[in-house]
Amino acid sequence: MASVKEMRTRIGSVKSTQKITKALQMVAAAKLRRAQLAAEHARPYAERMTRVIANIAAGVSGPSAPLLLAGTGSDKRHLIVVAASDRGLAGGFNGSIVRTAREMITRLIAEGKDVKIITIGRKARDQLRRGFGARFVENYEVGLKSASMFLVKPIAQKILDMYTHGETDVVTLVYSQFKSVVTQKPTALQLIPATVDAADADTKGTFYDYEPDEESILEALLPQNISVQLLSAMLENQAGFFASQMTAMDNATRNAGDLINALTIKMNRTRQAQITKELIEIISGASAV
Repeated sequence: MASVKEMRTRIGSVKSTQKITKALQMVAAAKLRRAQLAAEHARPYAERMTRVIANIAAGVSGPSAPLLLAGTGSDKRHLIVVAASDRGLAGGFNGSIVRTAREMITRLIAEGKDVKIITIGRKARDQLRRGFGARFVENYEVGLKSASMFLVKPIAQKILDMYTHGETDVVTLVYSQFKSVVTQKPTALQLIPATVDAADADTKGTFYDYEPDEESILEALLPQNISVQLLSAMLENQAGFFASQMTAMDNATRNAGDLINALTIKMNRTRQAQITKELIEIISGASAV
């Protein structure tokens, strides 16, 4: 059994850990509000971009359709872009994204597809490299600052280069969609070929004549759409990360408090037992005399 001194030392260590988790919780709570606002403000632009592309694409078909919309006609080669975080201490946030990506990659490999991987964030790189190291193309770090077009542009350009050079046929982005402070949903979004939902097209509204033609507009919008969707996904990730970290650190702080109480009770009982033992020894010695 541990001595009273050892228990007191352990209680002090747990209290120090509790202070750290409490501080991390407060920092995450302060950053969550800004990250949530950034994610919510990015959604209308990304959704509007999707609707505009759907409206224009409704009038484009056949060989005149841009390659990013029509596709290569094959789905043999897949590029999976996995966006997570550089940091941990956020519960199952990174794990849920990687799990979704791993299931997709495993399924595609089982179907005989050629799969390549780009990761955004060190946590995604570290977890996926153990099983799919030979399929890695590149890793991009998220950093500490908020996601921006400056960070997204090189990633989007790398994806476009691989697609135009015939290295991939289908590009899918895996990230965590921010629903609320307690809910983040791992999501797989196909970036290339661009998915056009008929529900997004405004077929009942005013018809427009486009200048230049629809194909030229799509040629400019579709590459931009990749950057927009990447930026929106990373902002969603950032909000989800801080929400998960705040919840995880709150749970850790509570657990540390419960452990401190349990250790304190155990220490008091041990100290009481030692005092009782010493008293018995004194009384026994006095009785023997």
